[in-house]
Amino acid sequence: MTGFAIGKLSDQTGVNVETIRFCEKSGLMPKPPRSAGGRRLYDRAAVTRLVFIRRARELGFPIKDIRGLLGLNDHPPTCAEVHETAARHRAVIRTKIADLKRLDRRLSTIMGACAETETPDCALIDALLDAQGKTLW
Repeated sequence: MTGFAIGKLSDQTGVNVETIRFCEKSGLMPKPPRSAGGRRLYDRAAVTRLVFIRRARELGFPIKDIRGLLGLNDHPPTCAEVHETAARHRAVIRTKIADLKRLDRRLSTIMGACAETETPDCALIDALLDAQGKTLW
C-alpha cells in the first residue's frame, strides 16, 4: 500500500495534524486507508481536498457550508448554489464589519471623553458602569 503519513500531509498543506484528524472525524475528509502498522496513508487527492478546506476556512466559511461546497450533502453543488453560499457568507461578513464599525465609533467616543489623568476618576470607566451608579472598588 502506498501513500504518505499525516505529518507529510500537514507539511504539504499547512494544516496541523489535529485539524486533519478533526476534518476526518467531521466527515470533511474521507478516512484514509491504513498501513499494516496502522498508520494513516494519504494520497494527492487528500492534499487537494485539505488545501480546499483550509482556504475555505481562511475565508471564514463555516463547516456546514464547506460540506456543501465539497458536495458532501446530497449532490455536487452547481455554480449557482456555490454563488448563493458565497453571497450568504459575504452578507454575514458585511454585517460583522458594520457591527465592528459601530463598536469602533462608540469606543472612540467613550475614549474621547477620557482625560487620561493620574486620578482614579475616569470617564471611560463611568461609561462602562451601568446607570445605577455602581462602583468598581
